[in-house]
Amino acid sequence: MAMPAYDNEDLPFVNASVNYVVDNGIRPVTYIAEMGESNRRDETPDHRTVPIYNARPVADRLTLDQNGFAFLRQETGVTDFLDSAQIESIYNPEVEKIVAAATGASRVLVFDHTLRVADEATRTSKKLREPVRVVHNDYTDLSGPQRVRDLLPHDEAEAALKKRYVYVNVWRSISGTVEEAPLGICDAQSLAEDDMILMDLKYKDRVGEIHRTRYNPDHRWVYFPQMTPDEVILLKCYDTERDGRARWTAHTAFDDPTSPPNASPRQSIETRTIAFYDD
Repeated sequence: MAMPAYDNEDLPFVNASVNYVVDNGIRPVTYIAEMGESNRRDETPDHRTVPIYNARPVADRLTLDQNGFAFLRQETGVTDFLDSAQIESIYNPEVEKIVAAATGASRVLVFDHTLRVADEATRTSKKLREPVRVVHNDYTDLSGPQRVRDLLPHDEAEAALKKRYVYVNVWRSISGTVEEAPLGICDAQSLAEDDMILMDLKYKDRVGEIHRTRYNPDHRWVYFPQMTPDEVILLKCYDTERDGRARWTAHTAFDDPTSPPNASPRQSIETRTIAFYDD
């Protein structure tokens, strides 16, 4: 395991519960609900209380290739994230530039985004998703290449699959300071390959595959408390390189015990991208 970029003992932390999965040999399944509704899971959950460290003091030491995530201050020109036209014309180009600068990739493709709201009434009325409160990673060695084939014309996809490509999610608050349900991230340096458990995502018309994660006492959890809309987290969800750099990381929303009792419900956007390289 690589040397960490920071010493946990130097950082403040909270103790919080995160939802791992029991690796009992039975493949877990998530049944994806309609927008505004809650997903159903068929798995054996494993709730563990872990220290989650405030990584703000060491944010400038964290990189996608070393830790599987990065934290940036990056303002946006979007004034209303519920306006799909602004997402398309303003935000997606902003995200492409952010990811290109962070990865050095020659091309970045934004292909999807999800708006998440912790408040049930708002989520139902506006048909949005809820924060995901299970430890997971979004792509696997099966679903990573398949998504490229789904998105690109056949010849272009096959050419891209012969070179390096990386999936990066960009996470941002869309309504004020995040006071509850922040994003917890498991540093990729602390993840072992067999910590990641394959899970099916069952939609009405297809089946996808992601990783769930089993508990490992070596995991190092961090978060960035009180995030504002001019800050972003970059999460590496898949990398074709197998040279020792981070290939992915695990993440989850969690209940921050320091959240005020009248905390505003978290509202966030996660934008999914693929960074393509020329070699």
